[in-house]
Amino acid sequence: MKILVCVKQVPDAKDVRLDPKTNTLAREGVESIMNPYDRHALEEAVVIKEQQGGSVTVITMGPPQAEAVLREAVACGADEAVLVSDRAFAGADTWATSYTLAKAVEFLGGFDLILCGKQAIDGDTAQVGPGLARRLRLPYAACVQKKRKITDDTIEVERMMDDGFDVVRLPLPALITVVKDINEPRVASLKGKMRAKKVEIQQFSAAHIGADPQCIGLAGSPTKVVRVFSPEPRGDRQIFTGSIAEQVDQLVARLKSHL
Repeated sequence: MKILVCVKQVPDAKDVRLDPKTNTLAREGVESIMNPYDRHALEEAVVIKEQQGGSVTVITMGPPQAEAVLREAVACGADEAVLVSDRAFAGADTWATSYTLAKAVEFLGGFDLILCGKQAIDGDTAQVGPGLARRLRLPYAACVQKKRKITDDTIEVERMMDDGFDVVRLPLPALITVVKDINEPRVASLKGKMRAKKVEIQQFSAAHIGADPQCIGLAGSPTKVVRVFSPEPRGDRQIFTGSIAEQVDQLVARLKSHL
């Protein structure tokens, strides 16, 4: 079984801050990590490979330094890694990103199953996975919390819903996006880390994958981020100190003053 996992390099959420001059996310000096949801997608792909046989290819679209998350993925069990990188991809929104990834997948050839994390923690749109499935004309299920059964022809999963879950059976090839409940990602082994250092990462530009210049990057993005800002604090704030009983008394007195 040929499995593809889409991953993304994102800023570590605990270090995210805004640049007061540009009103955009400050990335300088901020550690980059593999998107947490994508870790679970990778783990599920490796588990399926171990159960069914086959191979796992991991792909990312990003700058040259995104190679780091690909090597991390190989250390955790992926067999091959692909970096889709080109200055022309800069500024891509989810529409242009799904187009670029779709062109890369078509260039690489067919896969039996594609896995993505539910969403990226920097954008939180959850649009790229479904968008990729639509562009590739594949059946898909989003927010998968459990794989029930997989054969050479179908995959049966539980899709998380607000009031429980749905059981969905998809014909292969298909695409699924996963949530964190699906598994517990493994820690890379020493052998895996050694292999990751030596693995040759395939790198493709826009020209390699035959991407239309008008469909990638800023040119191909219907949406654009004009400004990012932190909301101004509103209202009077007061911090109560002392024991719990003293804080309760202070809170009651403050509330009474507004009656």
